[in-house]
Amino acid sequence: MALDKDLIDKLLGDYQKPEDLIGENGLLKQLTKALVERALNAELTHHLGYEKHDPGGRKSGNSRNGSGRKTLTGDFGEMEIEVPRDREGDFEPKIVGKHQRRFTGFDDKILSMYARGMSTREIQGHLQEIYGAEVSPTLISEVTDAVIDELHQWQSRPLEPIYAIIYLDALYVKMRHEGRVENRAVYVAVGVGMDGFKDVLGLWALDTEGAKSWLAWMTELRNRGVEDVLIVCVDGLKGFPEAIETVFPKALVQLCIVHMIRNSLNYVNWKERKLVAPDLRAIYTAPTAEAAKQELSRFGEKWDKKYGAIRSMWERHWDRIIPFFAFTPEIRKVMYTTNAIESLNMSLRKIIKTRGSFPSEQAALKLLYMALKNVVAKWRRNGVGGWRDALNQFTVFWGDRIRAVKRS
Repeated sequence: MALDKDLIDKLLGDYQKPEDLIGENGLLKQLTKALVERALNAELTHHLGYEKHDPGGRKSGNSRNGSGRKTLTGDFGEMEIEVPRDREGDFEPKIVGKHQRRFTGFDDKILSMYARGMSTREIQGHLQEIYGAEVSPTLISEVTDAVIDELHQWQSRPLEPIYAIIYLDALYVKMRHEGRVENRAVYVAVGVGMDGFKDVLGLWALDTEGAKSWLAWMTELRNRGVEDVLIVCVDGLKGFPEAIETVFPKALVQLCIVHMIRNSLNYVNWKERKLVAPDLRAIYTAPTAEAAKQELSRFGEKWDKKYGAIRSMWERHWDRIIPFFAFTPEIRKVMYTTNAIESLNMSLRKIIKTRGSFPSEQAALKLLYMALKNVVAKWRRNGVGGWRDALNQFTVFWGDRIRAVKRS
C-alpha cells in the first residue's frame, strides 16, 4: 500500500527530535494505538454487519456495548487501548485476541533472548531498557514454559528410516535433582541423513550411565522409525557399543578417535603432551589397520615405561577403533570423530555457562532445546563436506541395505 506523502508530511509537521517519533509518547506509539483501535472497531462492524450509528442495525439482535481498556506490551513498551464490545459478548477480535496482553512477536523476542542464554533478570532489564516494558519473571517463565510441549513433540517426532552416521556424545549440566545440585550428563544424538545433512535426533538427561540407558535410547530411535544405521560413532563408554548392536545389529560401531586421544593425553604431563601427541597421530593416520598396529607397538616401545596405560587402553578398544581404516582418509574424517557433535556441544556450553545451575532437568532441557533450534537452522544451509565421495563409498559397502530400506 502506497502511503500519501502529504499525510506523512502532516504527521511529521511538529517533528524536532527522535523522541517525537519513537519516544514514550512518540508518533509511532500514538499511530499504533490509533490503528489498532480503528482495526478493532472495523472488526466489530464486520461482526455485527452494520456501521456504527447505522439505523439499519436496530433490532438486529446484537449491538455495540461500549468498550473496555486493555494494556498491551510490545516494542513500544506498554500501551493502553480501547477494545470495543458487543452486547451478546461473542465478538472475537483477531488483531488483538480476547486474552492477549502482548503484541504478536513480543514473545518471540523473549524466547530469542532466553535461547541465547540470557537469565530472567537480564531479559527483564533488556526489555525495560530497549522498549520501556516492565515484564515480570512470572511472565518470562510462562512464555518460555510454552516451549515444553514443543520440546516433547520434537523429542517424539518420526525420524528418517535410515541414517548414514549417528554421533552420540554428552555434555554435563549442573541441575537440581532430589534437593541437591548435581552435575548430570545430557546426551545428544546427531544424525547425518543419506542426503548429507545433519539433524539433532534427541536429548536425554541421565542420573547414571549404563547399558540399560543406552539400550533404551536405541530402542526409542527404532520406535520413532529408524530402521537401519550404517555407522554409529560413540565415545568409549562401557556397554554402549553392545546396546547399539542389540537394536541395530548391522551397524558399524566406531569409537571416537578424538575421545581416545583426549583420554590418552590425560595420562601425560603438560610438558610432554606435544611430544606424545604426534606419536598418537601416527597410529590413527596410518594407511591400514596393520600399519596402525605397528605404530601402536612403536608407541609402546617409546612410552610404556612412563605411560603404559595408554597402549593398554588402545589395545583394549582396538576392535572398535579400527573399522574406519576400511575407508579412504577423506571418509575417515567424516566417520571417526564426533567433532560434528562436539562443536554443537561447545555452542551449547557457551549458552549454559551463564547459568550457575538449573532448578530442574526440565529447565535445562528447555534451554538446550531452544538453543539447538538456532544451531540446526544454520546446519540446513550446508551439508557435510565431501559427502558425495562418502556416499559413493557407503553405497559400495552397504548398497543392498540402503536400497532395502528405501524400498520398504
